[in-house]
Amino acid sequence: MVNDFEVNLYQFVFLVGISLSMGIWTRVGAVSTAGCGAFVYWLQKKRIVQADAGHAHPSPYELKLVQVLFRHGARTPLKSIPNIQQAEWVPNLLKDPPHTSMNYVVTDLSGGTKPPSPIEDSYRAHTLTGGTFPGQLTTLGKQQLYDLGERIRKKYIEEFNFLSPIFRSSEVYVRSTNIVRTIESATCLLAGLFQQKQEGVVQILTSEAETEILYPNYHGCKLLKLLSRHRWTESALLPDIAEDLKRIQSLLGIVGHKHVDFIQIRDDLVAREAHGLPCPTMLKNWQKTVEERAVEMVYYIYEPSKSENLQLSVGPLLHTLMANIEKKTEKSSNDSRKLYLYSVHDTTLMPCLMALGIFDMKWPPYGADIALELYEHRSSKEVYIKVSYIGQDQLVRGCSDVFCPLNEFRKALLPYMLDSKGHGALCNQTENITK
Repeated sequence: MVNDFEVNLYQFVFLVGISLSMGIWTRVGAVSTAGCGAFVYWLQKKRIVQADAGHAHPSPYELKLVQVLFRHGARTPLKSIPNIQQAEWVPNLLKDPPHTSMNYVVTDLSGGTKPPSPIEDSYRAHTLTGGTFPGQLTTLGKQQLYDLGERIRKKYIEEFNFLSPIFRSSEVYVRSTNIVRTIESATCLLAGLFQQKQEGVVQILTSEAETEILYPNYHGCKLLKLLSRHRWTESALLPDIAEDLKRIQSLLGIVGHKHVDFIQIRDDLVAREAHGLPCPTMLKNWQKTVEERAVEMVYYIYEPSKSENLQLSVGPLLHTLMANIEKKTEKSSNDSRKLYLYSVHDTTLMPCLMALGIFDMKWPPYGADIALELYEHRSSKEVYIKVSYIGQDQLVRGCSDVFCPLNEFRKALLPYMLDSKGHGALCNQTENITK
């Protein structure tokens, strides 16, 4: 319900707008039409939110389905920068905050035993200075995902009254890459979303490494592996990148046979900064350059102007997201699922953002998320998709509005989607690629 103050404010703004549009200067002073528009927008948005929470005047759009892809929280670095003072990654940085725990089980996609995780095994074959493994979710990272869960709770439970306040597997689907930090991130998000309240055990589904679709799978796709290796090597040779890299290597005293690039340097620096650990003095003035060059490298590696590259990287994932949408829109569908959660990586989000045409040339921070909301117009029954990134609504390339008609959204993603069979066939087309 809109209170009396809001009614009076709305009427005041309306009258001011009328006065200004007629060229009448009243005692209200220099209130701009833009300011009036902002007040009106705020009131309208508040009414829509209240309507979706079960109030008297419903929004014309009814929320039907939400899908969220989110990056894990802050972690230990994957590799340390050579030839510098190493940060102390001590076990104390990995403590579990009690409020982030949930009762869960990790299974394969069929509900069977959790598959092996060669990527996690590779992390645990090395130890960082301080005694922890690379790529491990820290206490900070766990809190970040708990906070993301609370943000999702505020919108879909408290404001929209869309989800139950207790976790139910019939309503929420949870999928993660088979890596400890993403599995733990999923549980922390759920703890924030449902305040640790659950009906039954949370099942987190994972895939075999060879068939994983939640990140660009270099091990499961021959063509992607060959193309990416080639593009990665080339990216380090681009004039601006190569020149800056030589300067940093000289600064660090790194000899030619030791491999280091801006992506690796960035990974270590960002992890240190997030956890308040000292940044190497010699690199303090290089942080902005390192960030920019790392993003330029990634953009070159994915080369989004060629749709095939994004098909190879995230084609099956985009196909899965669209299939979930299509299933929900079927008139005969009795699917009770309202929320699909995908615990992924920065290397998942970036090609997805590129496919959507909303990549801002900034590296996705820890805990970044892409949300796809499915709406049905209450009168026309037309279906719309709304995409947000880190809580901000986005205009998808090829869409006429933020509320994108489903046919426009489907057409926009069509060049990048690929089902598993098509993806497998494309991955094996390596005849013309130099090995």
